[in-house]
Amino acid sequence: MPSFMTRALEKWNHRTLQQKLTALFLFTSLIILAVNLYMYAAINTMNGKVEKVYASNVRLNDLGAALDRVQGSMEEYLSTKSSDSMERYYRSEQEYRELMEGLNEQPTDNPVLLTEKNIYGLSESYLELAGEIIQAKRGRNVERYALLYEEASVLYDEIHTFLYSLNNRQFQNNSRNYQMLLDSLKTMEIVSVSVLFLVLLGNILLIIVSTRNVTGPLHSLARAADEVANGNFEIEKMPVQSMDEVGIVTDAFNQMVENIRSRIEELRLTLERENELKERELMMQSHLKDAQLKYLQAQINPHFLFNTLNAGMQLAMMEDAKRTGRFLENMAEFFRYNVRKNDQDATLREEIHLVDNYIYILNVRFSGEILFSKDVDESLTEVRVPSMILQPLVENAVNYGIRGIDWAGRIELSVYRKGDAICVSIWDNGAGMEKERIRQVLSGEIKETDLKSNSNGVGMKNVMERLSLYFHDRAKLEIFSEGKNTGTEVLITIPAKKEEQDVPVNVGG
Repeated sequence: MPSFMTRALEKWNHRTLQQKLTALFLFTSLIILAVNLYMYAAINTMNGKVEKVYASNVRLNDLGAALDRVQGSMEEYLSTKSSDSMERYYRSEQEYRELMEGLNEQPTDNPVLLTEKNIYGLSESYLELAGEIIQAKRGRNVERYALLYEEASVLYDEIHTFLYSLNNRQFQNNSRNYQMLLDSLKTMEIVSVSVLFLVLLGNILLIIVSTRNVTGPLHSLARAADEVANGNFEIEKMPVQSMDEVGIVTDAFNQMVENIRSRIEELRLTLERENELKERELMMQSHLKDAQLKYLQAQINPHFLFNTLNAGMQLAMMEDAKRTGRFLENMAEFFRYNVRKNDQDATLREEIHLVDNYIYILNVRFSGEILFSKDVDESLTEVRVPSMILQPLVENAVNYGIRGIDWAGRIELSVYRKGDAICVSIWDNGAGMEKERIRQVLSGEIKETDLKSNSNGVGMKNVMERLSLYFHDRAKLEIFSEGKNTGTEVLITIPAKKEEQDVPVNVGG
């Protein structure tokens, strides 16, 4: 055994510096990797178990929420008898049926499964009554749907009672399991951190020992490198005392100094070529910026196009040609403004006229439900702005401000001068916005998926980017609201004097 250890030590001493450091770092790295892999696998396993702990509660909560949507959409249809409420009812009914598929349907002695079976049976009866209520409402059979609605409401309350009871029972069981998993996770964390600390300490000691034999020659090399860094290329060659890694670095340093001397002249020629390449790169960036701007311009709402054309066809059937002609004329002007290619910006007058067309189209679609007013300083209407900046904001005010409120919706458009700036205000008396939502919209934190569902930020990012590009960051967009059901104001502030606008960038819609 002693002879074996001696031979191993001799081999180790004859290894190059690179081989020694590689072996040392590989050994410690493998230990750290093994510990991290173990921790990663264990934590993932624990996380998977923790996620599954409350899965049953989440499923029951989803089922309760879906039931509420069925009841709500049914009541909405009974109140309004609108096609939208009927569509929401059938969509929520389908969602509820899909969630019901996870419930137990078979006879059992297990209290939990038995409760699920009761919920499933009551739900089938409830959905059957709900369907009959909808049909009775469509047939205007008031007595029948009123009677059926009372029965459905009783079943609705019973289902919620069973869901609440089952949810509480499973929550208690899941809480005990969660605490056990949490205790195990804490123990594993303590053990893993302790092992990592010991490995780190050993790694530090190995690094100190291994680098001690390297620092001496490197100090000399560092001093010479400092001279070169200060511009002194006439230093003497560093002596190469060995052919290990330090010797190789020293020899390479000597060659580098010689190469620097010979290539300074070459660099002068190279710099000229690099300047040409930089000019080309700037040109490419400019083209890329133009492409990005055109991408921002190419946005149009296909649902709006479909709905307005549909409304036009209905008018053509129901009314005379004059009103239909006026409606189609407004539509043509609206879409012609959207798709034009020559002018990349527009005047405030053109933007306001586009809003007028848009409001007219909406009032035809919704029987004049939108009360729209303007207070415009006509002396400011020839100021040029990026095209399609007002209509998206008015569309937001309609879709996320006044649509769905219980009172008469109003939108006001104001254009006025304030000092050396022009202010354009779009105000509605609708649903309002919370302070946190305003901050998220203005900072761009809202995700696209959020924007496509229920966010007040639809089109806002597009408008902010184009205003910033057009006025070189001198324009400002602000949102004001006191909270829920208090209305919202979107305020655009732009420079009034042309000399303050510099040369505008083409960012029209």
